[in-house]
Amino acid sequence: MKEIFHLLDQLLEFSMPHLVAVPILVPMLTAALMLLLGENRRRAKSALSVISGLVGLLAALALLRWVNAPDTGGGPGSIGVYLPGNWRAPFGIVLVADRLSTMMVALTGVIAFAASIYSTSRWDRAGVHFHPLLQLQLMGLNGAFLTGDLFNLFVFFEVMLAASYGLLLHGSGRLRVQAGLHYIAINLAASSLFLIGAAILYGVTGTLNMADLGMRIAELSPGDRGLVHAATAILFTAFFAKAGAWPLNFWLVPAYSAAVSPVGAVFALLTKLGVYTMLRLWTVLFAPDTGASAAFGQPVLVGAGIATLFVAALGILGTQRLSNLAGFGVLMSAGTLLAAVGLGQPAVWAGALFYLLSSTLAVSAFFLLTDMIERWRNAGMSVAPHEVAGTAPFLAEDLSALSDVNLDDDAQALYGRAIPAGVAFLGLSFMICTLLLTGLPPLSGFVGKFAMLSGLMNGSGAVGMAGWTFLVLLIASGFLALIALSRTGIRHFWTQPHGNLPSLPALEVLPVAGLIVAGIALTIWAEPVMRHAMATAEGLRTPTAYRAAVMEARQVPNPVPAAKAEGKAGAQ
Repeated sequence: MKEIFHLLDQLLEFSMPHLVAVPILVPMLTAALMLLLGENRRRAKSALSVISGLVGLLAALALLRWVNAPDTGGGPGSIGVYLPGNWRAPFGIVLVADRLSTMMVALTGVIAFAASIYSTSRWDRAGVHFHPLLQLQLMGLNGAFLTGDLFNLFVFFEVMLAASYGLLLHGSGRLRVQAGLHYIAINLAASSLFLIGAAILYGVTGTLNMADLGMRIAELSPGDRGLVHAATAILFTAFFAKAGAWPLNFWLVPAYSAAVSPVGAVFALLTKLGVYTMLRLWTVLFAPDTGASAAFGQPVLVGAGIATLFVAALGILGTQRLSNLAGFGVLMSAGTLLAAVGLGQPAVWAGALFYLLSSTLAVSAFFLLTDMIERWRNAGMSVAPHEVAGTAPFLAEDLSALSDVNLDDDAQALYGRAIPAGVAFLGLSFMICTLLLTGLPPLSGFVGKFAMLSGLMNGSGAVGMAGWTFLVLLIASGFLALIALSRTGIRHFWTQPHGNLPSLPALEVLPVAGLIVAGIALTIWAEPVMRHAMATAEGLRTPTAYRAAVMEARQVPNPVPAAKAEGKAGAQ
């Protein structure tokens, strides 16, 4: 086994740094090929989408292996830098694969692979160009995670958003069009702010390369520092909107709940991209070595995260629709991560990164599960019929059990019978997603929350009012989410008799099971994942290695023509 891993590491070392571009090139080329096939070749498109998702996932896992394997490059924590135009930074495009970006690309690969398989069951036939749009969105996501400069971050953002507009409207319908218009309007406004902020930064510093920006901000004059702070505030306003931070998140739950389930599962990554971008820029641009700009905007990050978490906790308690529960689950995750980032402690960041993996897998699985439960229970409606009367269908007025209910067509009691396999799968999956989303032990959601609280309490500095508020809200939001999800679980799996058995195709069961197994695997292998998260957090606190890797990346020498080579050899 060691020999196999050694050969794998050698292969990875040989393929670097070109492997960094694979997660971007594969979906881009797949989308182009799908457009050439036309809409009458849907089976071929479905197969290409699944194969592309698998190739992208393997490439992401290979990159993740490379940055952690002791036998590659410079050892654990190696940073792969790819210069697509063969121009040195800060003049050319730069793609950077470090611990944080490879972790996010791997997470994207897992969810995208599951969503592409699930969509082939029926949702890809609800409209046109589903798979090409999905591939373009993956291209934009992976590019945004891997890029090393602001201009190309904007380009990949726009590729991702343009694809998401079509995906949100996939399946048509009044609700999707209405939510889609709001979604498009808010994202166009955010993109405009992105451009304004980037333009001001370039005008002051003369660069858009993230590593170069961090070094130049440290050398700014006091007169220019205010402009940089203003430009960053404009930029972060755009990222707040994309991350779903309060009060710019009014669009998120209606849009995500209106999208078809595999699209909602992938959309769970969009808010994480906003959080990732803020974490990356904030740690590179305002590191401790940037002088007066160090930790700029920290109170705003904490405040926005706490407000988002509070609003999401109230929202999840007040809704009864399954799809809305999933949307508020996305907001709870985003609020938790924003507040954890703003606290500025590497130990808290490590727990937050672990929680990011767990919560994103859980929310994506929940979006897919929602479609299966609603189709089984209420033909697309998430409100049970008996709720109109306000009484439970299986109890008398004195709350005693009735003897003439829960009977089948032959007047035989349903109690004590074996649960059908389909119902058991949906119920167990719902229960596991509840444990993951609420952060209850023993699954990975609890590990992530416990790591954040442990890092907060055992940190070098005082906890402070913001820290205590975050601690209380983190626990309270999990409790409120538990109430809401338990209430929904009772409504769908307990108080209604099992009439029609659910029809669960393997193409729908396998992706949901895979995402749930991935969440459970995080619990089993929590120690190595947490070790990776802690190393990532330490690298974010001191981005010296990131800056050096980007700025010291060398161009590939031009090949020497054969005639010149022979002439040189003859002269020697």
